[in-house]
Amino acid sequence: MRFRQLLRALRGGGRARVAVAGRRGLLSAPGSAASWSKVVSEAEKLVGYPTSFLSLRCLLSDELSNVALQVRKLVGTKHPLLSTAREFVYDNQNNLQMRGLVVLLISKAAGPSSKVELSSQPDMVSGIYSSQRSLAEITELIHTAFLVHRGIVNIGELKSCDGPMKDMQFGNKMAVLSGDFLLANACTSLAQLQNTKHRLFQDEIEANNLVVELISSAIGDLVQGIYYENSTLEETRLTDDIGISTWTEQIFLSHSALLAKSCKAAMELAKHDAEIQKMAFHYGKHMSMSHKIHLDLQPFIKGNSTDSVTFSLNSAPAVLHQEFLGREAWIKQIREAQGAGSILDYTKLQEAIKAGKGVTSAIDLCRYHGNRALEALECFPPSEARSALENIVYAVTRFS
Repeated sequence: MRFRQLLRALRGGGRARVAVAGRRGLLSAPGSAASWSKVVSEAEKLVGYPTSFLSLRCLLSDELSNVALQVRKLVGTKHPLLSTAREFVYDNQNNLQMRGLVVLLISKAAGPSSKVELSSQPDMVSGIYSSQRSLAEITELIHTAFLVHRGIVNIGELKSCDGPMKDMQFGNKMAVLSGDFLLANACTSLAQLQNTKHRLFQDEIEANNLVVELISSAIGDLVQGIYYENSTLEETRLTDDIGISTWTEQIFLSHSALLAKSCKAAMELAKHDAEIQKMAFHYGKHMSMSHKIHLDLQPFIKGNSTDSVTFSLNSAPAVLHQEFLGREAWIKQIREAQGAGSILDYTKLQEAIKAGKGVTSAIDLCRYHGNRALEALECFPPSEARSALENIVYAVTRFS
């Protein structure tokens, strides 16, 4: 209901002021909120080790070591798999592997269930079950697999400057095979959650089955979300009438479902009740939505730069700008920004979007989701882990 109220407020031209009852809202959050990298670094200390090592065992396997050697053949081309590999190794912004960190933090924040006796928790280390750590690793492997699969290029749209055709085709094969390998390892680990060294009681087996169902459905959501992203040609997408409600549904599938369902699954593994599971799901959903909008906003709020800028016409600011402006006016702006050969002048289009209401509305939408994430955390007892989860929200809703 509040989401619809926010959309009505945005469409009405006013800047929405959404606050969470009973606590300080994000719109009044302190300006001294720590940077994203600092927040992630401090949170990693709470869970015991850097989450960048979560999928290291798989990434250092003989199979992927061979893949890494083959990827070197793409040096000098513009194949996306090369940039994906580079970003994964040199992830200075700590954006690629934050999902496992959130799963570990929310597991630690919730702690053991009151239904479980302390004597039956031999595998809990630093307040986190070993099964929850395995789940965090599975989540990262799934995300990385789909990240690699996104690096498949449309051969028919390549230009001569992108690189030799045979190298680009080879890159596509590597993206498919390495992504499938990561996904297969994730599925194997997911199945092994039921094959622990300890004898499982019936309720534990049922809990693990529910976790398998949750993560399996998240994989299905990812596939569906990526299908939506690639179901139209770029030429059609330039003039497609995409509303913010449809955008939100698609972004949930492609960017939020995995984390939301992983957070819920972590609570299921600890045998927490349905209400705690629901709040963990909502935190994962709204935090990841806020994080996605924050990333979408970066080309529009960064300081002046002489470098050329590109951004997705399906990003939150662009979609909201289109919704305010109307379809015909949006098409006109796109055509005015197209030069010779229908090449889009992103700088010109960026200025048009910044002059409208799309950027400020996207900031409000980002903070709305941030407030909903904070609200979900209220059912967890105060702790360092809960504070770390709150700081993550503050970091992705800070625009200064």
